[in-house]
Amino acid sequence: MTRQTTTWPATARYGLGPAPAGLAFVQDLLNTAPAGRPPQPDLLGELAAAQHWLDAARAGWAAATGRAPGPVTLTAQDTAALRDFRDSLRQQMTLPAGTASAEPPLPQQTVILRPDLSGHVHAEPRGDGWHAVAALVLIEIYQAQLAGTWRRLKICRNQRCASAFYDRSRNNSGVWHDVRTCGNQANLRAYRARQRSAPGGRAAEGNLS
Repeated sequence: MTRQTTTWPATARYGLGPAPAGLAFVQDLLNTAPAGRPPQPDLLGELAAAQHWLDAARAGWAAATGRAPGPVTLTAQDTAALRDFRDSLRQQMTLPAGTASAEPPLPQQTVILRPDLSGHVHAEPRGDGWHAVAALVLIEIYQAQLAGTWRRLKICRNQRCASAFYDRSRNNSGVWHDVRTCGNQANLRAYRARQRSAPGGRAAEGNLS
């Protein structure tokens, strides 16, 4: 039997590996934002693009979880609300650990718990439009928190990149999506800043160029 390959449209454009299971849907939503160098377009910038992303991402979620999502149709108002939801989530994820956000918490969404024939209980999103998407995101965040994987989904510390990546390092210490690119760039900028602030720094910087 051929194994089905799950493609996450927003995450794939940054060349990143997906988070495990349904958490990859959250990662893909985060990666719809315009990030990277050169900046990729906002996949939620227009209604047609947002609907195209959602259809592909929900298909990816179905393949990753083995569950079938119902159809969700977005409106222009849904697209704007989903952008706000995404941006609020990204902002919360970039706060230092233990820091409370000055912004309101993410909006509550409606979820039901449905047992299947084998006795397993599944959380299912309810609502239309962006509410259904946000509810699914909150379900996957909650399940990832229980599984201990949520803390590994991060936003690259390089502000010129800011892509969402899943940290697979042994001690969960990663802060760059790729230390060889974003990490080296950040270290080089910090080094040049120290050189400029040091006595004779401008001359020293000129000798390096």
